[in-house]
Amino acid sequence: MTEYELFAVELAREAARISLPYFRGPCEEVDKGGPGAFDPVTQADREAESAIRRLIATRYPDHGVIGEEYGEDRPDADHVWILDPIDGTRAFIAGLPLWTNLIALRTDGRPTVGVIGQPYLDEIFLGGPSGARLLKGGAKTPLAVRACRRLPDAVVATTDPDLFTGAELGAWTQVRAAARLARLGCDAYAYAMLAAGRMDLVAESGLKVWDWSALVPVIEAAGGAVTNWRGETPDGSGQILAVGDIGIRDQALVTLRRAAL
Repeated sequence: MTEYELFAVELAREAARISLPYFRGPCEEVDKGGPGAFDPVTQADREAESAIRRLIATRYPDHGVIGEEYGEDRPDADHVWILDPIDGTRAFIAGLPLWTNLIALRTDGRPTVGVIGQPYLDEIFLGGPSGARLLKGGAKTPLAVRACRRLPDAVVATTDPDLFTGAELGAWTQVRAAARLARLGCDAYAYAMLAAGRMDLVAESGLKVWDWSALVPVIEAAGGAVTNWRGETPDGSGQILAVGDIGIRDQALVTLRRAAL
């Protein structure tokens, strides 16, 4: 592994050390959403991001950081760490082991190293210049997407269809109707399963940069692709399409482009 890949794993283990003891245990939570919207943040979110930021500041004081909980610090630096200390906070609160620690390194404007960590399952999905691998129980297993040339053969996922706008919901409904199987509520863990060859397509909307940056290197290193709903490089639109097999990307985009931002 490269220097930055090793450090990303170190950060993931620190995030796990902080967040795991709170899972299925007492954990203070605050609703930061507005009226009619539940947007929770927990003590585990804040403490994990603080711990990661301290390690980055000590090891690489000239690097920038963008985090969900504590904002931006030198976001225009050549190297920027992008953090979502707990993606899937609702799953975390509900006791479901589908939440993840997301850590990415952006170099010269693009994500080059990514980690999707699931501490309860002792899993770290790593992607970067040296390839994609699953670290679990001391073992390192290569990750590879699977072949799936036709959307009717695909296993697809999104977190919650209620998060889509009207046009987006219509587009997702058509993709789901064409697919063999759809799963909901997996948050970023769905991207890990795509990289591991268990799922074929994930479509999301309304994502922030910390929600999608870590998954890009993992999926790309495993042989897949990540775009926006126009089929272009992910951007500020918040619409993400991840596929394991390029063959189904254009089939899905026929529908998704109609709702692309």
